[in-house]
Amino acid sequence: MGLFSKIIFKILKENSLEVVRKNKNSKIGNAFRIGNYSHFSIHPSASLLIGSRVNLRNYCNFVLGENATVILEENVFMNNYCSINAIERIEIGENTLFGEGVKLYDHNHEYNGKVVEHRKFKSSPIKIGKNCWLGSNVTVLKGVTIGDNCIIGAGCLIHKDIPANMIIKNIIELSTIAHEK
Repeated sequence: MGLFSKIIFKILKENSLEVVRKNKNSKIGNAFRIGNYSHFSIHPSASLLIGSRVNLRNYCNFVLGENATVILEENVFMNNYCSINAIERIEIGENTLFGEGVKLYDHNHEYNGKVVEHRKFKSSPIKIGKNCWLGSNVTVLKGVTIGDNCIIGAGCLIHKDIPANMIIKNIIELSTIAHEK
């Protein structure tokens, strides 16, 4: 990579970080690392709280709506192309790592049986415990709690709670867990 490219990447990273720094409700911990082309869109009333030693790779995207809170505890790692979309609350516990393309949505569009509302949402917080590993292309939907020490296999769609210390390799296992409760 040439000197010009390095300078451009540094400017782009600083511009992304400036969005977080300008938000009076947000905090960045020590040793925060951010890759290239990451993007933050934060409503002035929202809060993004980033713990120490958090590492975001390339192309990570954060969208925080009005009054939303996103918490990344210490030593969280997010690989390339991860995305967090919050209008309520999303918490990620310490020492948790995400494979490429993990997506978190604490809301969805309201639907009255006939019409999908474009500007009305139903929301419920997401909480991911500590020491978890979400494989590539996992999607976590609103209202889900994933307990500590869980592994979620690549490509899973998580729409129900996962108890602590579980390994989920496919959606059929998630259905089984729901029936065992």
